[in-house]
Amino acid sequence: MRADSVGAKPNIWSSSSSISTIGQDLQEDPRLNVFKKELFEDKECLDIGCNSGIITILIAKKFRCRSILGIDIDSDRIEDANWHLKKFERAGKTHAKASKLEVSRSANGSEQSVAASPNEEMMEISRDCPSTETNLFHMVSFQQENFVQSRCPPEKKYDTILCLSVTKWIHLNWGDDGLITLFSKIWRLLRPGGVLVLEPQPWKSYENNRLVSETTATNYRSILFRPAKFQEILLDKIGFRKVEDITSHLSGSKAGFNRPILVFHK
Repeated sequence: MRADSVGAKPNIWSSSSSISTIGQDLQEDPRLNVFKKELFEDKECLDIGCNSGIITILIAKKFRCRSILGIDIDSDRIEDANWHLKKFERAGKTHAKASKLEVSRSANGSEQSVAASPNEEMMEISRDCPSTETNLFHMVSFQQENFVQSRCPPEKKYDTILCLSVTKWIHLNWGDDGLITLFSKIWRLLRPGGVLVLEPQPWKSYENNRLVSETTATNYRSILFRPAKFQEILLDKIGFRKVEDITSHLSGSKAGFNRPILVFHK
């Protein structure tokens, strides 16, 4: 996390990351395995705090969203996200051409001796997360936005809103008021029957990051609504009907991604 990028999350994947590093991180990330298809398939989705866009893109590919918009306060992360989107789209087209060539070679009985390409790992990811024939650029978009302070058009609604590993940064930078603003805006943006997919960081994580800036240090000392109270706030104060923990059966999580993922139903 850059000191001059207030509210941003740390950069997990930068545009200088190698394709193999991205592939390794994705193979170890268990969140894609616990997300349910019905949360995303043919849904209009919003990903708040999308960081470098990897999970946003893979959700679109794997679950065939109607659309998904990723937003992040950090313009550098949005630049990374658009770079990754182009890489995934290019890798998908390369994989499609390679598949046709492989079928042609098999039909002709020729021996296959294909050298590894620079995009081999990204193509592997594309095979693991098949998408529709729809161009990724038609499904996925990214924009820089401060969600807490921005004004949302009243006519804009979503079926599914993701808030993964971002509540801590909003909480530390804007305090309890910022957290309630986040939850309230999400509620207003969801259609009836819509869902919030929330991955809150534990209080210990707040303690570890409280000294990022003077603002975070001050807000840390004044926070009353700790993560343990989030469910109560969302159900009793904000108005969600019910909540389910979709990671209760998850095992083998890698360090840093062993937090519960909660689905709140409007």
